[in-house]
Amino acid sequence: MATSSNNNKKMDGEDTKSSVDNKDSNATSSPTSIILSNIQLIERAVATLEPRFTHRVLRSITTLRKKLGAAILSDAIRTVYQKDVSEKTTLLGYLPLSADSLSMEVDSDAVAERPKAVTISIQDPGPESDIYLRLLVILHLIDTGVRSKALELAHSTVDKIQALNRRSLDPISAKVYFYLGRLYELEGNLAEIRPLLLAAQRTASLRRDDDCQATLINMLLRSYLSYNLYQQADKLVSKTTFPDSAGNPQLARYLYYLGRIRAVQLNYTEAHTHLQQAIRRAPPPNLAPGFFQAVHKLFIIVELLMGDIPERSLFRHGVLKVALGPYLQIVQAVRTGDLAQFQSALSNNAVQFNQDGTYTLILRLRHNVIKTGVRALSIAYSRISLRDICLKLHLDSEEDAEYIVGKAVRDGVIEARVDHAKGWMETWRRGEGGRGDVYESGEPRDAFGKRIGFCLDLHNESVKAMRYPLNTHRKDLATAAEAREREKELAKEIADGEHDDAEPDAEF
Repeated sequence: MATSSNNNKKMDGEDTKSSVDNKDSNATSSPTSIILSNIQLIERAVATLEPRFTHRVLRSITTLRKKLGAAILSDAIRTVYQKDVSEKTTLLGYLPLSADSLSMEVDSDAVAERPKAVTISIQDPGPESDIYLRLLVILHLIDTGVRSKALELAHSTVDKIQALNRRSLDPISAKVYFYLGRLYELEGNLAEIRPLLLAAQRTASLRRDDDCQATLINMLLRSYLSYNLYQQADKLVSKTTFPDSAGNPQLARYLYYLGRIRAVQLNYTEAHTHLQQAIRRAPPPNLAPGFFQAVHKLFIIVELLMGDIPERSLFRHGVLKVALGPYLQIVQAVRTGDLAQFQSALSNNAVQFNQDGTYTLILRLRHNVIKTGVRALSIAYSRISLRDICLKLHLDSEEDAEYIVGKAVRDGVIEARVDHAKGWMETWRRGEGGRGDVYESGEPRDAFGKRIGFCLDLHNESVKAMRYPLNTHRKDLATAAEAREREKELAKEIADGEHDDAEPDAEF
C-alpha cells in the first residue's frame, strides 16, 4: 500500500512538473509548436478522461489567436495529418492557396526550427484534435474577414459534432457554438440561428453537457435581448436551469443578462444583486474591458433607480473613466436633484445611451431626480409653499408639485404632510412631536435580513468554488484496509497470548 501511495505521489509530481514545463515552453515556442502541444494535451485528456487538459488548451486560445496565420495553420495541419486524409484536405481547402504553397516551401525549415520538446509525432489524431484545428481555422477566417467561409466551416463542424456525440468533445463544441453565433451576430442575422440554438440546448440538457448548455443559454438570452424580447428571455430563464459547474466567464454573462431582464421588469433589488455578482465573477478588466464596462453602466443606472448614489472612485477607474463619462453627468444630476441638468445630459448623450441599451432605464430616473430635489427641500425647509417647490424643481404647475410631494410621502422618501388649503408642505423629523423613530418600523429587520442573506450566499458560493482532489476516497479505503489487517493481527496475537497463559508456568 505504501508503495502504491508513493507511486501516486510521484505521478502527481510529474504531472505538475509537466504542466509547468508546458507553460514555460508555450511562452517561448512558436505558434505551430504551441498548437502541436495543445493537440497532445487534448489527446491526453481523451486517453485519461480528464477534461481539465482540454480546458487548459481552450484557455490559451485568446493568446494563440493573436499569432495565428494561414502558413502557421497549414504547417500545423500537415504535421498533425501525416497522411492524405479527408480531414486534412478539407481544412487546407479553407486556407489561401498562396499560404498553402508557402507552407510547403518552408515546411522543412519549420520542422528544423521547432523545439525538440514538441516534435513528437501524433499517431492517428482523434476527432477532438480535428475539431480543435477546425476551431482555429474558423478564428483565423473571422479575423481576416472571410466570414462566408468561416460560416460554412462552422456549420459543417457543428454537423460533425452532432454526428459524433462524444462527451470528450463537449468543451470544444461549446466554443464552436459560440463562434457560430458570433458570426451570425457580425452579419446582423442573430435571429436566424435561434432555432438551431434552441434545438442544441435541448440536446445538451438531455446529455448533461454543462459546457454547451451554459454557452447556448447565454447565446439565446443575447439573441432575445438584442431584439428587446424580454418576455421570451424571462420565459427561457424560468424554463431552464443554468448549470452549477459552468465557468466564471459564462456565469458572469448569465448574471448580467439576468440583471438586465430584472431591471426592465422593475425588480431593481434582484437586478442589483445579479449585477454585483456578475462584476465579481467577471474576468479581469484588462482581459475583458468591454464586458466590465457594460456591466458597470447598467449597475450604475440600477443603483440610481434604487435611490443610491454610486461611489466616486468607480468613475476614476482606468478602464471605466472614459466609458462612464456620460453616466457621471446623469449621476451628478440625480445627486443634486437638478432636473434641467438631467434633461441636458440625457439629450446630449442619447446616442450613446441607445447603443448601450440603457436609454429607457435612464428615462425612469426623471422621477428619481425630482424625488431627490424634494428630499433636499424637505431637509432645508420645515415649511415651504408648493409654488416655491415648483420653481426650484422646474415643474410645470403647482398641481404637479403637490402630486409629486404626496407620492414621495407615501413612498417614505420624506416625512412630511401636504396642506392643500394653505398650499404648503410641512416636514418633520422622526422622534419629534411624539412621532416614532426608525426602530419602530421594519427597516432594521429588512436591513439585517439582507446582510444575513448576502453572507449565506457568499458562504454557499465559496463552498461550490472549492476544488477537491481526485480519488481521495481510495486513500481512505487503503487506510481502512490496513486498519482491518492490523485488527486481525492484534486479535490473533491476543488469542495466542490467552492460549499461552492457560499453560502451567514452572517459574511461577
